[in-house]
Amino acid sequence: VQLQASGGGLVQAGDSLRLSCTGSGRTFSRYRAWFRQAPGKEREFVAAINWSAGYTYYADSVKGRFTASRDKAKDTMALQMDNLKSEDTAVYYCAAGAGTILSAIKSPSAYDYWGQGTLVTVSS
Repeated sequence: VQLQASGGGLVQAGDSLRLSCTGSGRTFSRYRAWFRQAPGKEREFVAAINWSAGYTYYADSVKGRFTASRDKAKDTMALQMDNLKSEDTAVYYCAAGAGTILSAIKSPSAYDYWGQGTLVTVSS
C-alpha cells in the first residue's frame, strides 16, 4: 500500500494551493486524512474524509479555508487550500486508515499508511 502526496510549493499569504494524494489502487480505507507538521512542532490534524460517504471534517484552524475531496475511482484525495496564511507553513502528509473510527480521526495513531509529505511554504 502506497500513498503519494504532491502539490506543495512556495506561495504568498492569501494565495491558494491544491494538494493531491494518490493511492496505489489497493488502499482500502475507512478514513483518509491530511496532517501537517511545522518545524519543531508535533504533527497536527488538518482534515479527514470518510472514504465511502464523503463526509469531511476539519481542524478549526483551517475551517472555511481548506476543502478536502476524494475521487474513489481514481483512488485520489485532494486538499484545496485557499487564503493561505504564514502559519499554514508545514510539511503536509496524507494518511489512510482501514479501521479508523470517527472519534479518533484527529489522532495520527489511528492511521495505518502515510504518504511521504509535501512541503508548503507561505510567505507573508
